[in-house]
Amino acid sequence: MLTLVLGGARSGKSRYAVEQAAQSGERVAVLATARALDGDMASRIARHRAERPARWSTLEEPQDIVAACRRAAAAHDLIIVDCATVWVANLMERGDDDTAVLAAADELAKLQREYLLSLLIVSNEVGEGVHPATELGRRFRDLLGFVNQRLASAADRVTLMVAGLPLTVKDGTPPPARRDPTHEAP
Repeated sequence: MLTLVLGGARSGKSRYAVEQAAQSGERVAVLATARALDGDMASRIARHRAERPARWSTLEEPQDIVAACRRAAAAHDLIIVDCATVWVANLMERGDDDTAVLAAADELAKLQREYLLSLLIVSNEVGEGVHPATELGRRFRDLLGFVNQRLASAADRVTLMVAGLPLTVKDGTPPPARRDPTHEAP
C-alpha cells in the first residue's frame, strides 16, 4: 500500500505519518532524507526522532531511497519516507535534471506494485505558497509539484494536512471484508 501525506510547513504531516504507522502494528522504519548540515536541521532531525517509537529503525538516505527501501524490505513491513520534499532538493543539488528526478519519482511510485512493503510518503504541498523569486526556486516548486502528482496518482491513499487536521483527498483502499452470516458453518 502506498500512502501520500501532503501539507504545508508545520501542518502536522510527520506527526500524522508516525501516528498512522504506529497504529498499523507493523515493523516500521523511517527513511530520513534530510542531512544535518546546520544546527537548525540537526535540531529538527532530533525532534523528529524523539517523536517516534525507539523500536523503529531509522535509515538515513538522502538520494537513493528506492534502493534503500528494497534493502530494508526483508526486516520491515512499512517505511515512512520523510520526506519527498528534501529528497527532490537533494537530487537537484546532486545535479539531476528534471527528467532524472521525475524518473526517480516514477520508480518510487512503482515500488509499491512490487508488494515488498507498504510506503507512507511525506511531502510538502508547495504550490499554494509564495511565488519563488528565483529561477531555481520556481524549478524546485514546479518539479516537486510534478513529483507529488506522480506519487498521488500511484497512491492508494492521499491525505492533505491542514492546521494539524487530516483531510482525505483519495482513499482507494478496499473496504474490510464483511462476514456473510448466510454462508457461515452451522
